[in-house]
This record gives sequence, structure tokens and C-alpha cells, in this order.
Amino acid sequence: MNHADPNPAMNTNDYKANSAEDGTDRFVFTFKAIGTGWEIETREPLSRRLQQRILKRIEQFDSTYSRFRQDSLVSRVAAAPDGGCFDFPDDSVALFDLYDRLYTATGGAVDPLVGRDLEHLGYDRTYSLTPVSDLVRAQANAGGKASWTKDVIRDGTSLITRRPLVIDVGAAGKGYLVDIVSEILHEAGFTEFVVDGSGDLRHSGESSIQVGLEHPFDPSLVIGVVNLNNQALCASAVNRRAWGDGLHHVLDARTGVPVSDVVATWVVADEAATADGLATALFFTRGDHLAEVFRFSYVRMYADGRAEISQNFDGELFT
Repeated sequence: MNHADPNPAMNTNDYKANSAEDGTDRFVFTFKAIGTGWEIETREPLSRRLQQRILKRIEQFDSTYSRFRQDSLVSRVAAAPDGGCFDFPDDSVALFDLYDRLYTATGGAVDPLVGRDLEHLGYDRTYSLTPVSDLVRAQANAGGKASWTKDVIRDGTSLITRRPLVIDVGAAGKGYLVDIVSEILHEAGFTEFVVDGSGDLRHSGESSIQVGLEHPFDPSLVIGVVNLNNQALCASAVNRRAWGDGLHHVLDARTGVPVSDVVATWVVADEAATADGLATALFFTRGDHLAEVFRFSYVRMYADGRAEISQNFDGELFT
């Protein structure tokens, strides 16, 4: 998110069993949530009760953090003319703590208040894909460009604001939701599974799995593979949500302008939220700089076709 898409419909009818290489059956629970497809692969089928628990938890997350829903908490924050004090759920602490670290590590390039800039470029609630005029943008920034450290006061699970702010947790939100679903499976006694939130993966199990790194400009190709063992893999690419000449969802929050030098990133970390957030951070910040704060490995692809791979990346790139 990678940014959550509008129309967070949930379809729970798809449930299938596949045969694994070791001859055992793998059960795959498929559904749609936060506007994209999900798959949960397990050794044993998920009970109907557990399926509903997972879907309910995702709905709770979406009703809090989706800027595409008029009834969400972040939409209330965006609609408050003079700001206010807004109480977020307990899960917000870890998510916003991560954003604090990402904001600092990237010098403000990763900022959850990038939502207004995304709207101005056309990635808005109605999915208009039509940028606003320079005049509208200038008027919106007349009081100064919003930033996470300047315009938000955090007090536990509460956010205090003084003007309308558009929060967008797309840089790490879907990964964090993958972690939440993974924890639900662990609590239910599942030890071997893969949670796949439309490409944001978290694996649990004794045996590693091999995952292809999708070519950013040709989904039928992979540029390499990674071995994943009790870790998460998240990717971000400028083509995932692109709607015009140079317009896509990966913005530098300091300028509100889409990035152009880097076109795709892949990050492996212990948690999907961290991997997801760093997959965005790598568009703006050197990997060795981020490694001073975070533990991860990565691949980064540039617009000229060059690829950079960290020394600790457990996988390979194809030439």
C-alpha cells in the first residue's frame, strides 16, 4: 500500500483446497477486503467462526483507518473544521509508533498526513483520478503544509488536531493488518500458514517458502526470488496505482510530488507492518541509512532498470 482502495466489500464464499508438494492438502480461504483480494493458506481449514472473526477484525480496522469511507474515524478527523481530540483503538499505538520512526528515518518523506496531497492528485474518495488546480492546492496549503510532527499531538491512543487533516496509513497499514490477521491465526492455534494481503505476505511454519518478485512492468515475469521463513515480504511499485503521466500513489510527503527515480521495492522483515513501511521508505532513503534503525533486507529497482540488493537478502535476482 500501498493504499487501501475504496469499496471495502467482503466476500466470504470462496474456500478451496490445494495439494502441496509434500502431498498434504493446503486450504485457501479467499475473500475481498479493503478493496483488494486476500488469501489465507493453512494446513487445516478455518472454521466458519474463525473466518468471521477475521473478517470482523478487518472491518473494524477499515472503519477506523480508511479515508475512502465517509463513516471512518479518519474521515471524521478530515472533516473537523477546527480539529479536535479523536480516540483511536489500542492498535493505533504500535501503528503510529512505526510512523514516528519512519517519519524520522526518512526526514519527513513518509508521513501519514500525505492524504491531502493524494486527494489533490485525484486519488480521492470518489476515485476521480483528476488532479485539482494549482490554485486549489495553494489555498489548501495556505496555512502551511501539514506534517505529522507539527500538526498532530499524540496522547496515548488519542490524536489531537487543530485543523482538518487527511490521514492516510497506506504506507504501512495493509502490512499491519496482515500482522493482525496472523496474530489471530496464532491465537487460534495455527502454526503453519501464509497470509497474503494482495502481495503483502506473512509466513509462519517450519519450512521456508520461495516467493517470486513480480516485475513492476510485466506481472507475468519475475525479476528474482526470495526464501521466506517465519518472516514477512512486502512490495511497492509505482505502477500499482498509476493514473496519468507521472501520477501514482508513492508521494514524497515533503513536496507532495510522486517519486520518479525508484520504481519498485521489496522488503523482508519479521513483521509485515515494518516491511510495508520500509518498502515505501526505500523510495526516498538509502537502505544503509534505514538499517541503522530497522532490521530488514531488500531489493530496490530503479527507473533505468538497475536493481540493488542488500547483502543479507535471502534470495537472488535474475540477470
